[in-house]
Amino acid sequence: MAYLAGKMVLSVRAGAPNNGKGEATTARVKRARVRGASYPYISAQAVRRWTRESMVELGAVPSPVTRIGKSQNKAQKANTAADPVRYADDDLFGYMKAGSSKDNAATTLRDSPFMMGTLMAVEPAFPTEDYGVMARGVIEPVLHGHEFYTADLAAPFLLDLPHIGTFTLPDDAGVGRPNYLTKEQALQVAEAAALGATTATFRDRPAVRLPIEERRKRAALLLEALAQLSGGAKQALHYGDRVPDLVILVPFKGGINPLAHCVDGEPGVGLRVRGDVLRKELEAWAGEWEAPVRIGWRPGFRDEVRHAFEKQCARELEAGTMVIEHPRTVLRGLASEIRDGKLDDWFDDPRR
Repeated sequence: MAYLAGKMVLSVRAGAPNNGKGEATTARVKRARVRGASYPYISAQAVRRWTRESMVELGAVPSPVTRIGKSQNKAQKANTAADPVRYADDDLFGYMKAGSSKDNAATTLRDSPFMMGTLMAVEPAFPTEDYGVMARGVIEPVLHGHEFYTADLAAPFLLDLPHIGTFTLPDDAGVGRPNYLTKEQALQVAEAAALGATTATFRDRPAVRLPIEERRKRAALLLEALAQLSGGAKQALHYGDRVPDLVILVPFKGGINPLAHCVDGEPGVGLRVRGDVLRKELEAWAGEWEAPVRIGWRPGFRDEVRHAFEKQCARELEAGTMVIEHPRTVLRGLASEIRDGKLDDWFDDPRR
């Protein structure tokens, strides 16, 4: 296997975890309009930030960020160290660091092994505007407002496991995508070699690859961060748990996510987890995935939906080709298997 395909559901109850652009004295939540209806959403950027911060809580050292440009009227940039050898978040989440013509520095980028979709409400939801007053110790009260909503939100994600800790280089002629490490980053290559990195060919490009122990550690760290995900806006007023209420994981050979239509919603009905659709997808992709399908479902979350799903997939659950546990148990259990080297073949790229 090379990819870990997933689907995540987050339940927001009277919350405002991701704000959009405010209007005057009112803070708005992010929302999209689909066929005239309002669908609140949480951007992938927000979820990736929560994941980074959860990794730090687990002991990861974050890549330092430098902001360039102070004036609002001039171009501004914010760059991480762009050092995926030293920093796991630069490796897992990617970056783009534009070079300066003044310093004759090359532009370098890394596409992200961890790909996250937008957490979109599964059915239309109309945010409520909460009216507030700040009257403490002032003669004239200050009026303000903000939005919040209740909805189940779902998003796909994909983890490219062979890509973790693997950095390609330009060939001798300098030809190739400006991807991963450039020749100007020779120090990073030297650091990688000192850490025990080896040379390899990765997807038809010359590359250096960190030791399997480090690649295991980084993949496991990401899963452990998702298992205790926290963060979001308006926590003082609308505190809410951000641990996924439902997560489905399928090891897959290609960069396809077979879970696209397994989790959706129906207006007026709400969340649907369609076991019949999942079974048909797995049948269509026979030989391209590895059992078991790991499903994390929090106790008490949509019990009637869970009952229907378990009934539809009773045969697979009995055979062990699907397993259902708590999301934290599923994510941390898989992380433990990866750390222990039980799934090292997942880091091999079938496309090489």
